[in-house]
Amino acid sequence: MRLLRSLGRWFYDRLALSTLEHILKHKVPPELASRKGWMYVFGFATLTAFIAQVVTGAALVTKYIPSPAHAHASLQHLTHEVPLGWLARAMHYYGASAMVLFVFLHVARVYLTGSYKFPREMNWISGVVLLFLVMSMALTGQLLRWDENGVWTVVVAAKFVGRVPLIGRELSELVLAGETVGGTTLSRFFAFHVFILPALIIALVTLHIYLLYQHGISEPPKAGRPVDPKTYRAWYRERVDRLGVPYFPDGMWREVVVAAALVLGVVALALLFGPKGPGAEPDPTRLSTNPRPDWFVRWYYALLWVKPRGYEELVMVYAPIAVLFLMILLPLVARRGERSPARRVWAVLLVGLVALGLGSLIVLGTQAPWTPAVGTSPLTGDALGGAPGPAREGAQLFYDRGCQYCHAVLGEGGQYGPELTGVAKRLSPEEIAVRIVNGIRNMPAYRDLLPPGELDSIVLFLRWLPERAAPAAEASR
Repeated sequence: MRLLRSLGRWFYDRLALSTLEHILKHKVPPELASRKGWMYVFGFATLTAFIAQVVTGAALVTKYIPSPAHAHASLQHLTHEVPLGWLARAMHYYGASAMVLFVFLHVARVYLTGSYKFPREMNWISGVVLLFLVMSMALTGQLLRWDENGVWTVVVAAKFVGRVPLIGRELSELVLAGETVGGTTLSRFFAFHVFILPALIIALVTLHIYLLYQHGISEPPKAGRPVDPKTYRAWYRERVDRLGVPYFPDGMWREVVVAAALVLGVVALALLFGPKGPGAEPDPTRLSTNPRPDWFVRWYYALLWVKPRGYEELVMVYAPIAVLFLMILLPLVARRGERSPARRVWAVLLVGLVALGLGSLIVLGTQAPWTPAVGTSPLTGDALGGAPGPAREGAQLFYDRGCQYCHAVLGEGGQYGPELTGVAKRLSPEEIAVRIVNGIRNMPAYRDLLPPGELDSIVLFLRWLPERAAPAAEASR
């Protein structure tokens, strides 16, 4: 026992752990030892998720082969043959989701409490850069699965940067490592995901923590106590010296509890649901592909769909750049004044609107009504009850020619185009035929694809639909 104590003292001295002890026991605002301390846990949770990503990623990289010929197969090997490989993959996916979720919660908390104000402007700016790096990590990780979801996500990213004025082409080639997605694209994304981005995140996290230690953790805001750069530093130091509590253990134990819950939650999700993908291998000849990116990117896919026509550059390029610029500019133009959400109602409304908007777009992106419903089934005999023979033939042609992939009839079909159950009430048979033959907007022209007899059968089927829909509507009343 005496030997162990001697070894402990030796390591304590040689590793200069007294410096670490001094840092951990520095004083923080007394509110962190109260219930208000729970709103300060998101940053530590994000750091915990990142560490978990490094650990699981290091395990995965020992078996992953970053080449188009072997990437997909190596993930299948990891999932089905390597002991606990499936668990490492699942934890890596859910850990990434946790990291994205908590970094956004952390940004929202800092914004709502005005913690970006003097003297913590650089804390906020470094945090904005970290947010960008975290999303970049999530994006590059999708391609490494080398399935259709990952490849099409990168194609969208290349289209996005390709619209940047003056340097769009160069940025697109930087993303793709060429003009198209290929082996060099995978190698570049692997290098960024495994080496470059983690190194940048570690550097920014180090800076972020250093600034946090130098300027102190912001105290919970109080209405009527605005930030005055001339007096704030002296007031903060005097208050913390007089009333503050040690960060460890008083201010830290809640962060440890949340971090432990996060790790347990990631493990539980991994055990319950297993790893994500890989999906089908990328195949440019497959026309029925239906890529679904990870949930934290789906909001962008949905935004591209709901935007007004003609606003591609605004939505894809200028809006994201403007948001990033405004976030960096925020602490420089609003460095003083009230921090309390009670006095900053506009800040609460903005966060609420952003959360509602992103949530709605993620749900819409999950439903993906803009993608053809290739899994739809032809109408059954029950749905076609009472239909004459030509109308039944038209219903089958409506399905065989792919019309039902984009248009729903009698509750069956895609949502890409308008619902056509009642189209005969809006358009004459001649108008329906003209639209089918010539196409309209995003609908292709079928003049060379449909013989006249098939066109007549489809029009007859569409004319019959209101007759079938009317009894169904009466029965549902």
